[in-house]
Amino acid sequence: MANFVSKNPFTQEVLCIYQPDTPAVIQEKLQLAEAMFPKWSKMAISEKAKLFQKLATILEQEKQELAKIICLEMGKVIVEARAEIEKCAWLCRYYAENAETHLAPEPIKSAYTKSYVCFQPLGAVLGIMPWNFPFWQVLRFAVPALVAGNVVLLKHAPNVPLCSLRIEELFLKAGFEKGVFQNVFADVADIESLVASRIVRAVSLTGSERAGSAVASLAGKYLKKSVMELGGSDAFIVLDDADLPFTVVGACTSRMINNGQSCIAAKRFIVLERVFDEFLELLRESFAKLRFGNPLDENSQYACLARTDLAENLARQVSQSVAMGAKLIVGSSEAQDTIFQPTILTNINADMPVFAEETFGPVAVVISAKNEQEAINLANLSVYGLGASVWSKDYERAEKIGLELQAGTCSINTIVKSTPELPFGGIKNSGYGRELSVAGIREFVNWKTVAIFS
Repeated sequence: MANFVSKNPFTQEVLCIYQPDTPAVIQEKLQLAEAMFPKWSKMAISEKAKLFQKLATILEQEKQELAKIICLEMGKVIVEARAEIEKCAWLCRYYAENAETHLAPEPIKSAYTKSYVCFQPLGAVLGIMPWNFPFWQVLRFAVPALVAGNVVLLKHAPNVPLCSLRIEELFLKAGFEKGVFQNVFADVADIESLVASRIVRAVSLTGSERAGSAVASLAGKYLKKSVMELGGSDAFIVLDDADLPFTVVGACTSRMINNGQSCIAAKRFIVLERVFDEFLELLRESFAKLRFGNPLDENSQYACLARTDLAENLARQVSQSVAMGAKLIVGSSEAQDTIFQPTILTNINADMPVFAEETFGPVAVVISAKNEQEAINLANLSVYGLGASVWSKDYERAEKIGLELQAGTCSINTIVKSTPELPFGGIKNSGYGRELSVAGIREFVNWKTVAIFS
């Protein structure tokens, strides 16, 4: 069984090591979740909302300390880590203020005297979460599930144990009873037994396509509701009338957020040929100005990748693509431990790893398209369908193109990002189901039809 190891990816210092929970401990946590569900599910939404407002306040008060934990465990720069905690507080307040409306019974006109749909919790929801946004990804699934009346079990990524323990502590500090939200140090070998448990009624996973396929198969095998938010290779389409300086700011931000380790980062930049050279030069200049440094340094704009194996895989994708004919404009095809330079490639075809696979790091591929239709075709020539963006001074033209893109989200003249008010999720190999907004809070509930005849 693999340990949960907290290791600073920038310094390689091992911070702490935790052993996986034993089967007996996991069973105790399952039983506690089962015991807490009736009480928590019957608590009024208004009372739950007070707890989430308190949680938001604590997150805001302790954001510097929490951000530092993120920096130390997975290498996010401190400015972005603080923003992640602030976003978590925003999420808590959003559902505290809107859950009652989102979960209100909906009347339906029918042949019955009275009929409506009400939304009732399912039970325990298992969340299998990634390391790249170690607070946001957890709360993004957990908060709506909890407000709806479910209890939550968290199996976090093995390289962020301090984050997972701290999240559980925050819930307890805010006044949630023990058992409503629990961290489980489960080994990969424990996942099937957790999903199979009669106590677990649903599963939410954010992670790789490979992990999603495995867990979705288990959810299907044991007839559990599941939501999968998987990888992405987002297209960033630049039309020939785009405001290029403005667009390049968005391009650099979207590609480099979290040092490129984001499922919704722009990864394939598809540019109409009339403005291709100018866009490429502006992007090259933008990448060259980025400040590298220690994640804890307030001036750092990018730092390291979260693990050495991630940097090595990125180097493989770039080097194989260069061997297939890609042109390296800036950057490198080699990694130095967890460090990978911001890299730009051109002369791309769809068979290259940097196009066909998800590149989880600071690598941008810039592709020329002859016209709008070719840009659309290139964007859709991917197994992924998470997000996409279109950039143009003519937003109606851009919106028309956006509607043809195969993605769960399309942004016009702004980067793809998840916010509490809007549903978030993907299609194709990027997964299924939705998080956030009214859609997210209704994923893990029973849509119960009530029909009355008199």
